[in-house]
Amino acid sequence: MSQLSADDEVELQSLLRQLLRSVDDRISGAPSTECAEEILLHLEETDKNFHNYEFVKYLRQYVESSLGTVVEDETKNLTRGDGQHAIGSGHDTLIHAVTRRTRDSAEYQQMMHTLKNTMIMVVESLINKFEEDQMRKEEMQQQHSQSNNQYTDNCSDSDSSFNQSYAFIRQEQLQALAEKLDSSKPKEVRWEALQALCCAPPSDVLSCESWSSLRRNLCAALTDPDLSDHVLQFFAKSFSSSPLNVTREIYTSLAKTVESSFLSHKLSFPTGSAVFDINRPEISRLLKQIRLMNDFQKEVTTFWIRHPEKYMEEVIESTFSLLSFPHEHGSASPGTEKALEPIHLLALLDIKATWFKKWMHGYYSRTVVLRLLERKYKSLIVAALQQCIHYSDSCERFTNDSTDPGSAEQQDTGSDQRSVYTGKELEYVFFVHSLCVLGKVLIYTNGRKLFPIKVRKRKDPVSLTDLVVIMINIMYQHPQPRHSDPSHTDSLSPSGLAMEVLWMLCERTECAAECLYQTPVIETLLAPVIALLNGQQAKLKSPAATLTLIADVLARIANTDRGLALFLYEKNLVLAHSERTFAAHVTVQFTLRLLDKELSSLSESDTSHTLCGAFIFVCRQIYNTCEGLQVLRPYGLHKAVAAAWKKTSSLSERVPTPVPGATTGTSTQELQNMHIWEETLLDSLLNFAATPKGLLLLQQTGAINECVSYMFSRFTKKLQVSRCEKFGYGVMVTQVAATAPGVVALHSSGFVRALVVELWSVLECGSEDVRVVRPKPTPMDPIDRSCLKSLLSLANLLSSSQSVWELLGRQPLANKSEYTLREMPTSIPDLTDRLIAVNSDAKMNSLFHYEQSHTFGLRLLSVICCNLDSFLLLESQYNICSMLLQSQRENVTELDASEGEFIIDSLSVERNHVLVRVSVVGGPSERKLPPRALQEGEEPYPWPMFSSYPLPHCYTLEPSKVHVNSPDSDISAFLASSKDSKDEESWMEICRRQYCDFMTSKPNILTGKGAPLRSDIHETSKNSSSLPLTASVKWHRRLLLSLLSDLLEKVVAHLSNSATECFFSPAQYKAEEKSVKSAALSSVEQLGINTCLRYGSYLKLLKEDAVNDLTQLMKHVKIFLSTQRVKTTSELITQQDGYPGHDWLASTVFLIMAGDTDRSLSLLLNLSSLLISAFIWPARIHASVHVPVEVAESGITPVYWCTAHYVEMLLKAEVPLVHSAFRMSGFTPSQMCLHWLTQCFWNFLDWTEICHYISTCVVMGPDYQVYMCVAIFKHLQPDILQRTQSQELQVFLKEEPIQGFKVSNYLEFMEELERSYRDVVLADMKTIRNPVE
Repeated sequence: MSQLSADDEVELQSLLRQLLRSVDDRISGAPSTECAEEILLHLEETDKNFHNYEFVKYLRQYVESSLGTVVEDETKNLTRGDGQHAIGSGHDTLIHAVTRRTRDSAEYQQMMHTLKNTMIMVVESLINKFEEDQMRKEEMQQQHSQSNNQYTDNCSDSDSSFNQSYAFIRQEQLQALAEKLDSSKPKEVRWEALQALCCAPPSDVLSCESWSSLRRNLCAALTDPDLSDHVLQFFAKSFSSSPLNVTREIYTSLAKTVESSFLSHKLSFPTGSAVFDINRPEISRLLKQIRLMNDFQKEVTTFWIRHPEKYMEEVIESTFSLLSFPHEHGSASPGTEKALEPIHLLALLDIKATWFKKWMHGYYSRTVVLRLLERKYKSLIVAALQQCIHYSDSCERFTNDSTDPGSAEQQDTGSDQRSVYTGKELEYVFFVHSLCVLGKVLIYTNGRKLFPIKVRKRKDPVSLTDLVVIMINIMYQHPQPRHSDPSHTDSLSPSGLAMEVLWMLCERTECAAECLYQTPVIETLLAPVIALLNGQQAKLKSPAATLTLIADVLARIANTDRGLALFLYEKNLVLAHSERTFAAHVTVQFTLRLLDKELSSLSESDTSHTLCGAFIFVCRQIYNTCEGLQVLRPYGLHKAVAAAWKKTSSLSERVPTPVPGATTGTSTQELQNMHIWEETLLDSLLNFAATPKGLLLLQQTGAINECVSYMFSRFTKKLQVSRCEKFGYGVMVTQVAATAPGVVALHSSGFVRALVVELWSVLECGSEDVRVVRPKPTPMDPIDRSCLKSLLSLANLLSSSQSVWELLGRQPLANKSEYTLREMPTSIPDLTDRLIAVNSDAKMNSLFHYEQSHTFGLRLLSVICCNLDSFLLLESQYNICSMLLQSQRENVTELDASEGEFIIDSLSVERNHVLVRVSVVGGPSERKLPPRALQEGEEPYPWPMFSSYPLPHCYTLEPSKVHVNSPDSDISAFLASSKDSKDEESWMEICRRQYCDFMTSKPNILTGKGAPLRSDIHETSKNSSSLPLTASVKWHRRLLLSLLSDLLEKVVAHLSNSATECFFSPAQYKAEEKSVKSAALSSVEQLGINTCLRYGSYLKLLKEDAVNDLTQLMKHVKIFLSTQRVKTTSELITQQDGYPGHDWLASTVFLIMAGDTDRSLSLLLNLSSLLISAFIWPARIHASVHVPVEVAESGITPVYWCTAHYVEMLLKAEVPLVHSAFRMSGFTPSQMCLHWLTQCFWNFLDWTEICHYISTCVVMGPDYQVYMCVAIFKHLQPDILQRTQSQELQVFLKEEPIQGFKVSNYLEFMEELERSYRDVVLADMKTIRNPVE
């Protein structure tokens, strides 16, 4: 590019002029030419926009194209040797050397010579043009001075460059001008007066005393073809430089003039072969006037709020008055001629009604617009509505005609070169404008109040629903599929316009409820679908394109709660044989037919992957919710999608590797389409993981690993889940991580590794590698905000004991003697070794930020250990407690001394907290956890630290004194006297009623404060007041066990003997003493027994030698349950060697029975035949023979895929704020439900409430497990909302006990839930034998 062409010179001239205009303020303010040159020379240093100027961009491009090759060659030559200039301190030397050689090159000299000569010609051309313009202006001024010498102003500064374009005018001169502009004066006089007026400052003209008469004369001059342009020029100047109180007068006058012009000209609308020519003088003049008005309409919104409302109202009313110009609506009747109206010209200039959209944007103007439309100018809305109806009707009449109204859209309506328009094109332009106006009106409440509207040729008024149906019908007649090419625009296509309005309606809740969530709308949208399902032909021009648009709208409707309810619960569609059905059923049936290609009415090309994917996406909005999945599950959509994915995947694998020169049978485009379709199916399968039950269905398809890998690939790219999702993949990751197969998939995909590496980078590598601009603030919190995200992500990942077992089970710690500084952990065991089990100098020295990193590890350990099974695994494998105690033992002032004081720092405080948390069992009023924060005063940390057991007593709270009520109670009498009634149902009904009455009125009776059943205890109670406090508490707890144990025994025995209630086969268990003695318990089970014994001793429920009894019970249970399990071939760690964890229900029953092994075993065996055992006893249903082998081997427990699933569903309906809080936090209620229920609420509720949980579920029914979790979330709602704001919801729910919750306080709420949801919840619980069918 050494030579510049003539075109380049013209372009440079334009760019240089543009640059000079941009810096005009700086140059004109310079006191001298030298200063102006200095400003230009230093423009790059002083102007932040320097590199954005097009002139500068042009020069940069020119230099690069001219010298790019030279610079590259010189760089290669200089670095070809030993590379001494490539890096380090020689880098600058290299740059200077390349620059010097480039400047010495011939190419540089040629470029400079060409550029200099060209710029000289460009500058000379600009100067010549400037001089010509100046001479022309001087000639014009001389003509004015000769003809109007009385207007010459002799003030001293009239020749200054600042005001050279204006001639100052006095009031007398303006008065004379006003007189000269009178319509009675000769045209030449008026023309000269206008010339003079245009050269005067508008502010002087508009503020003169004769402005009123001047304005009238100017408006009169607008009708003169020779004067109109000068008047518009003056008005345009006035609009841009005058306040609204003046410009509104001009605008209203202009509007009235245009209106009178239409009245006088009586222009006819082109019909038939007639055309509309904008070059006709009267049309051209009107277009210019309306164009000026339209420009003002679009700009006035930026400043009219600063003026009184009446000014704005005048502008709006004058506009509406002009646009409501008397006209005939609709098609012209025979014998009459349709008139051309102002709205037609405005629509031609502003086809998408930008002016109206701006007026409706702000509340200040929108209120006035809607008020005027309602009271005076409703005819405008009527005309717009009539035009839409007219267009829709004409589309239907000309469905098979190639010259239908929609063809107007294809004729370059918006081309800048057009000057002739047909009548159909004008009709279409008016339709587009009308549709845009109506769309903007519909999205506001007061706009929707304008409906229903009475229009011509319709008996009934047009309602909001009718209008939406009209838009859908327009979309049907002219579908325009979305193009992948971004350069393509279909913004003026009928379907595109209709879809824009429908999208706007979908995005606004109230608007969508009134306009879209109506039966006629859904019927219209699904009418073609129903026709195709019935084997009929759909009356559509392009079925595939139209159905794709239908699916788009349906997906947006189903994405909202109200829209989803319309799909699921309203029987508003007639499918076949006059049977009414739900929209969700129609949608999924059609989707399955598309997947199987069973629609004979559609051709092969119509059943494209795009169409199929669009309808799967509609179903996805349904099945990614708990309530929606319940409806779609019977159709087996997950199986159909998985089958399609497997087929597509196998086809893509068969495609041979391209070989140069060989011909391939599959084109690149086909391969790309196949890849997109495969990803679409994977994405659709992945979204089943949005709910607990959906995750089970996904796991059963066998595609969970591929889906999670696909999710990880999108997650790393930070891609949106879908166009309808407001949040990322956080919730889905958490759902997947709650299960064993899910966390294994996450690990194999690389997600866990990425999480660990990211954490390590933040903790150990992050800020040190970045150039320090200002000192980094010292973290005040134990966990720095920069690490909080990683902590929450790991808490989500390791929330479930299943995930901890899969990631840490059988994984020893490295415990190396030396760690390099660059050695980075890549797995959870590595992270545990480096951050948690920091038990050697080598590990300490390997951390750049030892205290911060180890504190993070201990904090993570605290969260993990909140799950008792997770803690037992860590303790059994790594001896966590011993490690922490040893670290505390070493953290003293004098290591050699026998009694050195503990050093209080962040690590010792965190270790003390973890040790107390894992060593003391109890609910909120049974144990005291030491805080992590220090206190002000002389004793900053009053809590005693320890380095050996037993713990200081201050961490266990003394049981509160209880008072015994009267031993006489209906429920105790009922249990003591009743025998199994012949009427089994009536006995249970009475029992449940008695239970509810006493739980709500006198809950103390069932909390150890009521009377026992046995007469010996009854007699002992007379002397209980004389017992000391500890003995009294112990005695009262035995009262609890007497009543509660009898209640559970009676109810369980009664239900297990009932043919209708016995869900599983009765237990046939007789263990020999020899086999029980030889049974071995794992280290995890042994640790669980020790934990149970500590809690039982604290509660005063067990004898000192209860360890043998509990061990005996655990062995019996283990032997019994081993006979109930399938022989699995699963590679999951949690599926091998029995139940992963401790049997917390068996331990709870043992405590309820006060350590009686025989009664505990009997109760558990009877319980195992009941449905409730599958949910409150996780160890019983683990890998059970009572569920399908595929489900048993999945490693997903019914507590998760059933109980937790319904908890999430009920939360959304009953406690929506809590449900939303979980969604925003990326955490899930199912995670917490799984945590609470697996360990029977140990450490979260007091013993009394744990007993109430067990008794309520057994007596009231299995579904009460769901209702209790919902009640707890409702109780915690204020805390959940607060913790969500502070981004610590996960940590709060896992670490904090459930304060203040009483089952008795929420039993009435749970009964309400039973009345509303039992039919659904309990029925689904009973499908546990076959949950995926």
